Amino acid sequence: MAHFAKLSEENVVLNIVTLDNKHMLDENNNESEAVGQAYLAKHNNWPANLWKQYSYYTVNNQHQQSGTPFRGNAANIGGIWDPENEIFMTQKPFPSWTLDLAEAKWKSPAGDAPDRDHLWNEDTQSWYLP
Repeated sequence: MAHFAKLSEENVVLNIVTLDNKHMLDENNNESEAVGQAYLAKHNNWPANLWKQYSYYTVNNQHQQSGTPFRGNAANIGGIWDPENEIFMTQKPFPSWTLDLAEAKWKSPAGDAPDRDHLWNEDTQSWYLP
């Protein structure tokens, strides 16, 4: 199964779908994203260029099953497609955060949270415990 994200004109992920690989085969029997996009456009009344394939198993630019990472992250509804870097991302959580392309994720100016319980304070630019 191939995984595709349906995008808005603003590159926001509206929906995610799976597509049987047989609908992605070109005339030489090779899988092609363009063929999958054309199939989805025809059967979903949505432009082909607004369908992007992604890897279900890619997180922070790492493949979770020892495969090749593809497009930074798996797409998620409400997430964004970054056409310049060709990666899927979550929405930017805070204005001060920057994109770490190597890991395909947003980073705070103070680095990663010390643990899961810490929250970010944009005013003080620091992590805190609630």
